Amino acid sequence: MEIFFGAFTSEWEQRRAALLHELSLGPKRRSSAEDEMKRRLKAMAALGGGGGGSQPKMRRTAAKSIFAAETRAAADASRSIEARLAAVAQDSQPAVVKMASYGAGARVGAMLNYVSRGGELAVENENGERISGREDLARLRGDWNHLFQNRVESRDIGSFTVEIATAAVSSDEAMHELVRNSLTSAFGDRRYAYAVARQADGALTVQGAVVLRSGQGERLTGDDKAASIIQARHDASAAAQDVAARFSFQGYGNGVEYGASKLRGLVERHDGNVRDDRGQVIGDEELAGDLVQKEWRGDLHSRKGRDVIHLIMSARAGTNVEAFENAARDFLAEQFAGHRYVFAMHDPANDPKEEGEGGKRPHVHAHAIITMRTESGDRIETTPQVFREWRATMAEKARAQGIAMEMTDRREFASPPAFTRNQVRPVSSEGRTEHVGTSEAAQGRYDAKRGGRRSLAKAERSREYAIKATQSWQKIALASGDRRVVAYAEQQRDLLTASLSAGEAEASVNVVHADFGSKFRANLVTLQKAVLEGPEMRETTRAEFEAYEKKVETALFRLERSVGADERVDFDEVASVAREHVNGRRELMELYEMKGQAQAEQGTATERNESRERRDDANEQWDAAVAKHGEAVVEAANDVLMDIETSREGLDRIEAGELSNDPRVFRADIERGLARAAELAVQGNTYMREVAEKDPDLKRAIEAAEQTRERPAEEQGKTPANVDAVTEQQRDPRPEEVERWPDEPAEREAHELASTVDATNRLQDKLNRDKEATPRGGETTRTDPAQQHIPRLEELEREEIERRERDRDDRDR
Repeated sequence: MEIFFGAFTSEWEQRRAALLHELSLGPKRRSSAEDEMKRRLKAMAALGGGGGGSQPKMRRTAAKSIFAAETRAAADASRSIEARLAAVAQDSQPAVVKMASYGAGARVGAMLNYVSRGGELAVENENGERISGREDLARLRGDWNHLFQNRVESRDIGSFTVEIATAAVSSDEAMHELVRNSLTSAFGDRRYAYAVARQADGALTVQGAVVLRSGQGERLTGDDKAASIIQARHDASAAAQDVAARFSFQGYGNGVEYGASKLRGLVERHDGNVRDDRGQVIGDEELAGDLVQKEWRGDLHSRKGRDVIHLIMSARAGTNVEAFENAARDFLAEQFAGHRYVFAMHDPANDPKEEGEGGKRPHVHAHAIITMRTESGDRIETTPQVFREWRATMAEKARAQGIAMEMTDRREFASPPAFTRNQVRPVSSEGRTEHVGTSEAAQGRYDAKRGGRRSLAKAERSREYAIKATQSWQKIALASGDRRVVAYAEQQRDLLTASLSAGEAEASVNVVHADFGSKFRANLVTLQKAVLEGPEMRETTRAEFEAYEKKVETALFRLERSVGADERVDFDEVASVAREHVNGRRELMELYEMKGQAQAEQGTATERNESRERRDDANEQWDAAVAKHGEAVVEAANDVLMDIETSREGLDRIEAGELSNDPRVFRADIERGLARAAELAVQGNTYMREVAEKDPDLKRAIEAAEQTRERPAEEQGKTPANVDAVTEQQRDPRPEEVERWPDEPAEREAHELASTVDATNRLQDKLNRDKEATPRGGETTRTDPAQQHIPRLEELEREEIERRERDRDDRDR
């Protein structure tokens, strides 16, 4: 099926047409994202070993760009590892292409402002046009707006104030205990920090910050509505019996940066007299930042829109600025063809930002802001293999401009893994930016990277690659005639050899006497099933999607627990693809919501008019019936007709498979209802007779009741005592009972009529008793006219006629 974007009249349909086409193909033609996810999961599942204490090994598949027009893999493969390492030994610089961050559409203005240094530096777009000035940059953001999803970022942390009425407390500790009891009664298991100010009248004013998401997944909105919710919870708790409190929110924000900023400001305003929900004192800004970044981070489940990506390309100090700018321009044009982007050069000579403010970095670098989507809906993929491809392309373009640059891999130098922006926070911008870790593990990773500590990945595939790199360094050392190159190659060879030996010694000492393979594979299968659900996820409600998202996150959490530290990179790759898949499903769900809302708006007026017409028509029928027969007559008939219709609807649902009840119960109810209706008609209810003209079953019941009244009383005593027995005998007579039926047709008709009359009388008596015991339903019948309770009866009539014919045939035999 080919999608013509011009066929969509709504802008949001045009922007999401490609996604809808990709994700709505059905199970037989899965999207390329799903296929890619399956390939990765299957490759991970094909693990080496499996028993005897062997730990599973994750194998990375060759991740290709899902939407890229062409790949750089062939070019990367054409340049051998020996050629690359020999160039590095001759002082070629490594290609550095870093993804700094993602950004939502709302942040594009701030990101453009940073790259352009507040509009002082000109930026260049994908067409080579130079743009400068705040006004032009603001228009640029508007030009990109149709490519943004503009997904609202999650509300993670809220600022609150609580006014607690005058309370007599004996000490500060008692005061804090009282405050925590009040806050916990409202916030539940959410983490929070607060400061208390005592007023002149003895009242307490509490200010603080709270994590808006609870452990059960409930997320408060941080506004007046959320304040009313937590106020109600407090008022219903035992804490409200001790002291009155009034809650309110002053704002909310996203991410640990917002939370750390709010908490540090709270510490500064209250001179360190801040405590958390566990009673621990938060005495300074460092402790405030650690609390948010190390303890609260995992509870936030923060989400941000990913409309643009911030990319940084850098080179050594002293690199020719013009040549590097040309290389960056060529790299962006080839790697991000079809995307909208701008980039700007930051070099110490032309950077208007002072060094103390984070500007004038000694190395030359370029910043690029790139839209995640193209006009046709293609999306940038961000995986380790794609990053490697970017570095290879950047190095190629730099060499074309006369800059000696190569794509490198940390496994070729036993370099430690890089730290991420979430693992550190900047503390100094003088010269090279200095950071501190947000946790002990993050600090260790930062120290290892900045200190140049040698580290070798423990994955089997990484060890095999390191052995290959060692052999390449050895070949370079033997083949080169340059002493400097030989010395460098031998140094790297020895470092890799030592790292490999240390890794083998560590592996021989740390023997794990357990088989994690089965647990790992089980978790992997669970993740695959959770992510790649069937077509039922093609169109889903928001509640169903949130349950699906939670299921995927749970599967990732369990898989992460069964993965070793050396497999972390591989797990991150799979987790990234899984979450990208979930994001695609979220976009489809939002698409269906938007389409449903548009259709609902179009159909609301029509449905309202049709409903009004049906209501007016029903009222007219009711008024006409009352005018003709009298209100008491119509109401009496309508009560009985409602009971019959209810039983018939139940029988229809049983036959359709919607209910599993015994159909005989409903048939008996219908028989009783018809007998009751026939009795009303015989007694003179003219409206019931009018309805019987359209209801064959009711008409036959009335005729039978009239014949019963005309028969001699002595014949009525011949009927069986049990009504159910009579009904069963009429429906399914046994062979021996058939022989006892009268031979003459006239006698046989009399016998059948007597049985029907007796059954009708007994059913009528029972219904009268039931009616006396059960109160009537008020005005229900007034809003449901009788004509609405006379359904189509052709099928039931046909079944009744067939049943009687079968009974007559059995008796004749």
